[in-house]
Formats: sequence, structure tokens, C-alpha cells
Amino acid sequence: MLLSHSYVNISFFQPHAFLMIGIPGLEAVHGWISIPFSFMYTVALTGNCLILLAVRRTPSLHQPMYYFLSMLALTDVGLTLSTLPTTLAVLWFDYRHIGFNACLVQMFFLHSFSVVESSVLLAMSFDRFVAISNPLHYAAILTNNVIIRIGLAIVARATLSLFPVPFLLKRLNFCPDKILLSHSFCFHPDVMRRACADITINIHYGLYVVLSTGGIDSLFIILSYVLILHTVLGLASPRERIRAFNTCVSHILAVFVFFIPGITMSMIHRFGRHLPTVVHALVAYVYLVVPPVLNPIIYSVKSKPIREAMIRMLKRKGQG
Repeated sequence: MLLSHSYVNISFFQPHAFLMIGIPGLEAVHGWISIPFSFMYTVALTGNCLILLAVRRTPSLHQPMYYFLSMLALTDVGLTLSTLPTTLAVLWFDYRHIGFNACLVQMFFLHSFSVVESSVLLAMSFDRFVAISNPLHYAAILTNNVIIRIGLAIVARATLSLFPVPFLLKRLNFCPDKILLSHSFCFHPDVMRRACADITINIHYGLYVVLSTGGIDSLFIILSYVLILHTVLGLASPRERIRAFNTCVSHILAVFVFFIPGITMSMIHRFGRHLPTVVHALVAYVYLVVPPVLNPIIYSVKSKPIREAMIRMLKRKGQG
């Protein structure tokens, strides 16, 4: 009670900057850890940019499926760039400071791109459902205008969902002695718990955003695949079933790569506060860094048109 009373009487405080810890307990080997992180960031940016260029320069890939793949690649580039500057600054140069407002901006974009990625994966499941269940009208249903509207709706949804979050944090009184973040980037649960104030509204709104975006998206993705499975099982020959389901394998892997770490991270933040901080940090890195790395690998391996387009593009560049 005395501690609570003392915080009521102090003046309103917002830190000029936060200090980022990087990976808790492993600060002494940050230099070595920076090597795999630099490699992963390079793979993520290179792979996703190659997909974007391959789709743009290959007329045969100007189809709804590959337009949605381009949205996913562009989102992964944005997600990578959201964490790359501060993560490498901490690991390479031991530069741990990030301004309060800069932290809120990074947090907004980081979480916005996460919501966009969830939404794009849902749109891709809808694309696969239409392609398998109604192939004759596929192009008529998913026209360029429809795809553009879906893309704009995804961006609007992410922006409107995350827009209140920085302002809900700016109203809080922070603790002068609690400015050390558990990651090398600004993550909403981490920043929120640095406050010396009632964060009930922040917790409830954060839970609302998670459930209304990733939660709903995951349910509709599952529903899409239930309907897809029903359609595939209704096909006459086993060969047609395999061919139809093969068009979904890349997307299924991308869904697992994104949602499993995301669900794990949400559960840990809500029910695993007793776990070591290094566990929280590593799960957050897996959620934010690994999907942008694996998605271009998955699609270049499993999608023959994408793989061939990327190889042709690289050969032309090598010859030039």
C-alpha cells in the first residue's frame, strides 16, 4: 500500500528513451548471435524481394494467387524492416537506446504488419477455396479490382485496429526505474508493463486486437480448409485430389509458420509470466523474424512457377 501511495503522489513521468536488453542473459555473446540474425535478415529481404520482382516481371504469374503472394512478400519485407534497425544496433554496436516516441512508432508498424500478414493469409485461403471449389469462375470472382479492394481493406483494418495503441500508452505514467525493455524492439506487452499505472484498458484492448484479427482470421482459415477438404474429397479421381490439394501445401505451411509462434507467444505473455525472460525474447524473435525468412523458401521450393521465374531472373542478371 505504501508503494502504491508513493506512485500516486509523484508527478507524471514518461521516459525520454527506453533501454533495449537484446536477448536477456546472452549479452556477452551478442556479437556471435548477430551472425545468424544478419543471415536471416539478408535471406528474408532478398527472398521476398525476389518474389516481388519475379511476379512483376513474369506475365504468366499475373494471377490472383500470385498477387496475394506478392502481398505476403511485401508484408514480410515491412515486418523485417520493423525490427532490423534496432535489433542489429543492439547486437552489432551495443546501442540500446530508443526514444519514447520512436518506440511507439516502431511498435505501431511492427504490430500492424503482423495484423496485415494474418489478413493476407486469410485472403490466400479464400483464393484457394475459390480456385478449387469454383475454378470456372475463378478469374471472374477474383478480378484485379476485387484484389485491390481486398488489399486496401487489409491495410485499413490493420491501421484502424492499431491506431489507438500508441495513444493508450502515451496516457500512462511510467516508472523511472523501469525503462529496460526485454527485447531489441518495442513490443506492446513489454512496453505496457513498464508503466506504473493501471493498464487494464491496455490489456483488454490488446486482447481485443488479438482476438478480432488473428483469432478471427485463424478460425476462418480453418473453415476455408474444411470446405476445401470437402470439395477435394468430392473429386472423382485420386490424381485430381492430389493435384488440387498440392496447390494448398505452400499456404498451409505459411499458416503454420506464422500462427503457431504467434499463438505460443500470446499464451506465454498471458499465462507464462513466471518463465525466464529469455524464453519470452526467443519466442518473440521466432514469431517476428522466422516467417519472413521461411515464406520465400517455402514458395520457391513448393511452387514451380515461382521457382522457375526466380531462376530465369537470376540467370538474366548473371548474364547481364
